Amino acid sequence: MKQGRTICLVAMAATLLAGCFGRKKEAPVAGTSAEPDKVLYSKATEDLKHGRYTAGRLDLQTLINTYPDSEYLAKAKLAIGDSYYKEGGTAGLKQSIVEYKDFITFFPFLDEAAFAQSQIGMAHYRMMEKPDRDRAEAVQAEAELQTFLEKYPNSPLVPQVEQHLRDVQEVLAEGNFRVARFYYDRANYRASGARLIELTNRYPLYSEADEANWMLGQIYEKTEHNDIAARYYSRIVKDYPLSSLAGDAKNKLVKFGVPVPPADPAAVARMKKEEEIDRPGFVKRSTGFLRTRPDISTAAHNGEPTMTPASESGDETLGFGPQPTVTAGSTVGSTAAVQTVTPGSSTSSQPAASTADPPPAASSTTPEPTPSAGSGDSNNSSSAQPASGTTTAPSQSADSSQESSSKKKKGLRKLIPF
Repeated sequence: MKQGRTICLVAMAATLLAGCFGRKKEAPVAGTSAEPDKVLYSKATEDLKHGRYTAGRLDLQTLINTYPDSEYLAKAKLAIGDSYYKEGGTAGLKQSIVEYKDFITFFPFLDEAAFAQSQIGMAHYRMMEKPDRDRAEAVQAEAELQTFLEKYPNSPLVPQVEQHLRDVQEVLAEGNFRVARFYYDRANYRASGARLIELTNRYPLYSEADEANWMLGQIYEKTEHNDIAARYYSRIVKDYPLSSLAGDAKNKLVKFGVPVPPADPAAVARMKKEEEIDRPGFVKRSTGFLRTRPDISTAAHNGEPTMTPASESGDETLGFGPQPTVTAGSTVGSTAAVQTVTPGSSTSSQPAASTADPPPAASSTTPEPTPSAGSGDSNNSSSAQPASGTTTAPSQSADSSQESSSKKKKGLRKLIPF
């Protein structure tokens, strides 16, 4: 009996020893789920996929803080930005911008840096408001998308970003056009023209750019500056040949005795492509006021978007810059007599005829003209010298960059032609 029990115990011991030493212990393989950083990353991505953003971000942040040398570090940092972007809302989108910018700072040479930059622009794009409301997000979206195109011209995301930039510039141009139309209908041509000049120079792809050029031509024609008006009519004929206003613009040029320019073949091809695009009908567009997002259905789909940054005074009424003014006694837009002045020189008795291209918007660095006494505007005492021999004008600072913007704008307004 005892012998049988002993044999049984020996057999059990042999079986246990065979189980312990007979199987070779396997070493953990790199990249398997046994690695804790990958476990955290996999769990976090699964949470983000199912909308558990807070839990997912917590695991990703733990990975970043605990494993600074992990191969998943860059992916985790980018995933945090993506989580805020997908979560949406103003707070989420703003935080995503912070995270994407941090990613570009720490990983500027990774291919994903281009994607992060495009997402920064898209976050502002999603927060963009309608043209008649705050334009801050649209301006930021334009700047960030332009930055992407400058830094990553070979990225496969370029076509997509270019279209988003056209959409943003359509909204910005529409905002300026509505304000310009408001002043134009009330015969405030100075305020209207200032915005129209910026619009036509910065956003030639705007859906109503031909109308904006026509309005500028009308403004200068009504103020008896037919030579300048002819340039805007010529621009319609050349750059917008398929516009419904092209025929009227040609008639204006014939009336002024100005040669009619030929249509630009590139402009003809671009406008034909735009006509082929399927756009929402009038009924659908008329219900746009029910939506909170801006209507971008009229945005161009062809042509290079504007890459020049917006001027600091783009939405200010700074006037037309150094343009010839109407002669004393003109009553267009104002009942005050206006005297011709030239920037940086004394008054001129005759209006100077300009032969250059349509003038750009006035720059904030334009020197302030100094009209002499007797200019026709009796309400603006600062534009004339005092009648007595005592000089009361303040001395000018040696550093012109220290001048206040209000003084610069005041000087620029003296250059407005009417």
